Amino acid sequence: MGALQVIGDPVRHSKSPRIQGAMLAHLGVDLPYTAHTVPKGGLPQYLEWAKAHHIVGFNATMPHKEDLLPLLDQISPEALACQAVNTVCRRAGQWVGFNTDGAGCVCALEHHGLWQGGTVVVLGAGGAAKAVALQLSQAGAQRVWVCNRTLEKAQALAQADCRGVLAPAPFTPEGVAQRCAGASLLVNCTNLGMEGCPGEFSDFSFLDALPPQAGVMDLIYHPSRTQLLTQARRRGLATLNGLPMLIYQAVLALEHFLGRPLDRPALAAAAQQALEGDV
Repeated sequence: MGALQVIGDPVRHSKSPRIQGAMLAHLGVDLPYTAHTVPKGGLPQYLEWAKAHHIVGFNATMPHKEDLLPLLDQISPEALACQAVNTVCRRAGQWVGFNTDGAGCVCALEHHGLWQGGTVVVLGAGGAAKAVALQLSQAGAQRVWVCNRTLEKAQALAQADCRGVLAPAPFTPEGVAQRCAGASLLVNCTNLGMEGCPGEFSDFSFLDALPPQAGVMDLIYHPSRTQLLTQARRRGLATLNGLPMLIYQAVLALEHFLGRPLDRPALAAAAQQALEGDV
């Protein structure tokens, strides 16, 4: 019998065992899912250990998403595009890597009625922003503005988009406001406003430039309502935190683990129920 894991450092705080455990129970699949601490630099040893201990798949969080790339036998196109892996499956004796973050974001937006296509403003150009921005392009966005303090990082991300939809922009109140005019969605992929992290938006005036029917998503889910979402709600904008994305990326990972399509809304509901009261 095999087993599933989530690896990272730190990883004890991870919600993945609870989410995946609830979904596996909903499906009636007897497959253990546990958290396993793997320090940075320890991936080669872990992969050998995982083979010997019949680990059939695992999720990866910080600091391993980029470090896994050169160690796997196969990597999916979306993981290659954003240069990060969060899901690994053991198939025919080989390790195969995927990235479900971007698709999980789009699934969450669709489920909550916030995906309209059109123009999107993405704040940040790090790992999460890469996965989200590239997937939004694939999902049919007409333009995705990548606003980042270091413009070179935003330019590099834009160049990774084969559709040519991504474009760099400055991360200033004026620069963001200019791109928000006419946008259907703004997605915060930075850690500004995250509990335990220093830093907060110094100015929320860019929200005034969004059309009244636009949505605002913050990938942060702790706290459940950041200042960005609070300010967006005060302006009458539809909002969504990062918990639905966390859940849907897990649903998509489970599809990879089990090798078959699943009832995504039903599994998302099971995971949501398991997390009630957490955030």
